[in-house]
Amino acid sequence: MNQLSAQFDFHGEALKLRGERQRVLASNIANADTPNFQARDVNFKSALALATRGMPGSSSSSFTGGGLGSLTTTAKGHVSVPTFSLGNAKAPMTLQYREPAQGAMDANTVDMDVERANFADNSLRYEASLRFLNGRIKTMNLAVTGQ
Repeated sequence: MNQLSAQFDFHGEALKLRGERQRVLASNIANADTPNFQARDVNFKSALALATRGMPGSSSSSFTGGGLGSLTTTAKGHVSVPTFSLGNAKAPMTLQYREPAQGAMDANTVDMDVERANFADNSLRYEASLRFLNGRIKTMNLAVTGQ
């Protein structure tokens, strides 16, 4: 039963993280015309590795990074990196600023093509996790009831 519980826990954490990432991407899209707005995103792979650390079957040691890179403070006067928590999530996620492909006159770093693509990709992956969980629940129900 632990293996089954671990799968539900893993996909539950993934759904929480995908939902928060969707909120961040929607905020970027909503602020596309706001001067000086800095587009932000979440390194999903890193956040999921942190959230599932210690779960049976998780191999967070294989995480190699990538994506947005990392932010560090190198001087005492630097502003700390913002983080937010997902309520009962096991680890906070770090919001990172996206590097713009091309600068804008108003210093806004939102690239609508990138945001739309990321939003659609995240939506599809969220739906895939939901379908996987739904399939597992239906299979368990079939095994228990025989119908």
